[in-house]
Amino acid sequence: MDQPPRIGRYSLVRRVGAGGFATVWLARDEQLDAEVAVKILSDNWVDEEDVRSRFLAEGRFLRRVDSPHVVGVHDVGEAEDGRPYMVLTYADGGSLADRIKAGPLEIADVVDVITQIGSGLKQLHARGVLHRDVKPANVLFRTDPAGDRAMLGDLGLGKSLETVSQLTLPGGTPAYVAPEQVMGERLDQRADLYSLGAVTYAAFTGQPPHGVVSLGAVMRIDAPPPSMSTLREDIPDAIDAVVRRALEPDRDKRWPDLDSFLDALNEAHTTGKIPAGLVPAEELPVPTPPGAIDQATELSDANRPTVAATEPTARRRSGRAMVVAALAAVVLAAGGGYGGYKLVMSRPVTVTAGNLSVQVPRQWTEKSTQANQALLVSTNTGSWRTDGAVPGVFLGVLGTPNLPSTSTPPAGCSAAPANPAQIGGKDAVTFEYSCGSNPRVVERYLKISSTQTLQIQVRSSDSAELNDVLQSVKYS
Repeated sequence: MDQPPRIGRYSLVRRVGAGGFATVWLARDEQLDAEVAVKILSDNWVDEEDVRSRFLAEGRFLRRVDSPHVVGVHDVGEAEDGRPYMVLTYADGGSLADRIKAGPLEIADVVDVITQIGSGLKQLHARGVLHRDVKPANVLFRTDPAGDRAMLGDLGLGKSLETVSQLTLPGGTPAYVAPEQVMGERLDQRADLYSLGAVTYAAFTGQPPHGVVSLGAVMRIDAPPPSMSTLREDIPDAIDAVVRRALEPDRDKRWPDLDSFLDALNEAHTTGKIPAGLVPAEELPVPTPPGAIDQATELSDANRPTVAATEPTARRRSGRAMVVAALAAVVLAAGGGYGGYKLVMSRPVTVTAGNLSVQVPRQWTEKSTQANQALLVSTNTGSWRTDGAVPGVFLGVLGTPNLPSTSTPPAGCSAAPANPAQIGGKDAVTFEYSCGSNPRVVERYLKISSTQTLQIQVRSSDSAELNDVLQSVKYS
């Protein structure tokens, strides 16, 4: 696109960056006589409401934070052609990626930059936002009288901690993304902690931890990266130990939070010793994911199954790896960009929890699980149980082999007679409910062993969609 002379009240100087969704310009605020950065949505996305919403969400996320170490939003507006834009702090000192390319950084400088970025990241987390794309290119510098100030920018993949349990496409930069983010698992602040550790590793050594170039390769990471001393001899063992612990693929073995990592990094740099108070990995507390659904409330009906303990992390990952890889392949096959985006967004996504799996429409973005015994996926899991108009699917394993001959319809619904049948060689009975103006509801009970029955309830106004979801249910 040709450079327009101005956007809003801002006179454009030159283009300083471009990505898949937006372009960034150096501009001058003529009223305040100041240099700013103007980020404007690319013209080929202007009519896509979901992309437009994501662009505007970045501005809202940045506005939540009042930190010198997070790029500030000074203004928002809409260009004459209808494209939204936001006015940001201009990073006149370039990026950390630029500095890494120029040569090795001094150890003290790395510790200082990571401490500053960690401070900004903590402020994001305190305001309820995960960054999800911390990398050297998103660490920017602003020249201040006291010296360069490091700032964290580009929240294009940012996500509210209230919605980290939602299903999303795998995102992030492969060299810096946490494995659980690629696996589609419920995220917490430790995903950003991993990425900050990866940035630290790259700043010290000049290269990212594992050198992976695809999200599929991230799934195969099963150990921290090699010691930084193999790449740079002057890295103290204490700093190496602190950084590599932040890069544990199993998040339960990482530092439990940003404060622990940053304090340990500064102590290791100051004393040259591994922090004396280092807690063994197996004794680390596991933080509760912010925004997680209260499972005891969500699935507390007397006829819902009793749930076993949560399954191990490794088992959870193995069930998702092929699904995520398939999604990535679909994007690449479609040529990436808008075509790949639209193709992927039109396809159902497979959701798993232990032995349970189901394919659902992508707009059913929220899920709630209890180990491998129950799974709820809906457009809104919080209201699915109380609002008959909310589509979704519930799967539960009942501790009985007996199939019911009658059932109690949901409130406001009437039932048709039971329909017994063999499904996949297993005994089953299906009940279909008519619910007036609310979506159609189908409930199925399937005998899966001599002691257990699988209960399935699907709700949707679209009969084809309902049948597709019902037929996709698997128990293995």
